[in-house]
Parts: sequence; structure tokens; C-alpha cells
Amino acid sequence: MISSHNNHPFHNQEEWQTLLSGIRSLAQTEILQRFRQVSFEEKQDGSLLTEADTQMQKHTKAFLQKQWPEFAFLGEEASHDEQVQALESSKGCWILDPVDGTSNFASGIPFYSVSLALAIEGQIVAGLVYDPDRDEMFAARLGMGAELNGEKLVAQTAKTQLKQTSGIIDFKRLSPKMAMHIIEKTPYASQRSFGSVALDWCWIAAGRGHIYLHGSQNLWDYAAGYLILDEAGGQSCTLEGEEVMVAEVVKRSAVCATTPTLFKQWIDFLEI
Repeated sequence: MISSHNNHPFHNQEEWQTLLSGIRSLAQTEILQRFRQVSFEEKQDGSLLTEADTQMQKHTKAFLQKQWPEFAFLGEEASHDEQVQALESSKGCWILDPVDGTSNFASGIPFYSVSLALAIEGQIVAGLVYDPDRDEMFAARLGMGAELNGEKLVAQTAKTQLKQTSGIIDFKRLSPKMAMHIIEKTPYASQRSFGSVALDWCWIAAGRGHIYLHGSQNLWDYAAGYLILDEAGGQSCTLEGEEVMVAEVVKRSAVCATTPTLFKQWIDFLEI
């Protein structure tokens, strides 16, 4: 774990609670109240955009800029150039995915979240992932541990062997060769794919899945979840064996596990 930055407001518990309660309230209003009453359009890349995405981003940006005007803002629904410019801010930059799991949301599947992280000098120093449907707030501050609804979150499981695990695997974004390797060898006891990257990271941290693999995630998908898993004591890397987190608007693969023991077995199986 990397030592924490001291130049951000969220070491202060009152500021931290203002952030968490503000996002929870916005998500319940802008996202949850629109669930099952969804209209959507298709973006150029084929992904979906709903009113909840646009309204949650708009109101979250306003809330953050009112409370902490020193930080720049990078939202999923901004242009690439705007995102790159925000990341280059010397003071720090918010990274928001207003609705992670929009396809689920638009289909009436209750597995979606809002993901928000704060990057300072290329490091994620604070992050939260909120699940409005279950009212679960996963959150972490660099060097201060992770939490779930205010209680300490520690990544742990009784599973000690890869064959015992539940794997959260997104096959769609894997190479055919790697997908077939996993299908033919079946290293886990069972497999799931839920459709919200941010929640996937948090569920691995909570031991609701034990190993994880995703071939291509955006910065706003994983930034908060990455910090939450790391602060909870879980482990991650890319398929190339690199650290997942880079403060760039590029897609990254992710290989994760709840415990170091399972992580070692998982990366050995994947030959990383």
C-alpha cells in the first residue's frame, strides 16, 4: 500500500461524510427513482446512455464543484479531450462514472452503481462505489482502509484453493485464446458476470466473488474500485502483470483476487 497524500480534505471525517452522504442522496434521487422507468439512447460506440447518466453527472459535478472547487472534474460523458485536460490538473481531479452498469439499469436488472474517485498527482486518494438498489456504500481513503456502510471492510474468504472459488469473469473482452483456456480448464467452482465493473471490484473486496478477470476497463470504471480492493487487502494487476491504475484515459485489463493466496494461484493459472 502506498503512503497517503496529506493534501486532500478527506482525512477529515466531517468532509468525508459530506461526500458520502451527498453522493448517496444524489444517487437515490437521480438514479434510483428512474429505475424501471428508463428511456435510453445508443452512443456511437454502441453503449447506452440514459437520463439517469446525464442527470447524475450534471448534479454530481455541481455538488462537487460547490463543495471542493479546487479539483477538476472528469466525467464519463465528457469528450476525450476534456477528460485528458481534467486529469492534467495540478490540484487533483474527480473521476466519475454516473451509472456503471447502464445496460443492466436500462434492462431493469438491479446491479448498477455510481463510481467516484479523486486522483491527485496520478494517485487515487479517495474512492466510493454506491449501489443505490441495496443502499451499499463501499468507500476507501488511501492509507486509511476500506469500509462498507461505515464498517471496516477487510478482503477475506475461507476459500484457499482456486478450485473452490467463485470467479467473476467478463468473457466478452478476453482474447479467444484466453477465454478457451479458462473454459477448457475451468479453474473455479462457479462463474458469474454481473455487468458493473465498479461493483465487481467491491464484491471481490467483500468476498462475494473470489477471483476476477476483465479484459478492458475504462478509468472511470475501475478507479474507485481499485482503491477499495487495495485498501481492503485484496490484490490486482493487469494481464501484463502491471499495476492496473494509471492516470490516463486508456483501457486497462484487470486480474484480481480477494486474498494473496488466491491471487498467486490465479495469476499462475493465467500464466502472468
